[in-house]
Amino acid sequence: MNVIAQFTLIPIGTGTSLSGYVAACERVLAATGLTYEMHANGTNLEGEWEAVMDAIKRCHETLHGMGVPRISTNVTLGTRTDRPQRMAEKLSSVRAKLADQN
Repeated sequence: MNVIAQFTLIPIGTGTSLSGYVAACERVLAATGLTYEMHANGTNLEGEWEAVMDAIKRCHETLHGMGVPRISTNVTLGTRTDRPQRMAEKLSSVRAKLADQN
């Protein structure tokens, strides 16, 4: 089953600067071959359910390997059964509707 996930990993016990941890997770995601997009408060990720969950797990493992003692993660998942849908398609649909109103 294809899933679109939005997730935010929050390292706890590491101080205030998190960009090094974000970069480490982005490297993990790049190695998966999945479609993903970082944004200001997390990352959007799409692919088969198992691959997406495994990628999030690998992000956890990577951060723990960097010495992060605790991680809190927020995940929002979306699936469809009527047809496949991709992140880019969802954005295009909204942008087209915005353009129609101008």
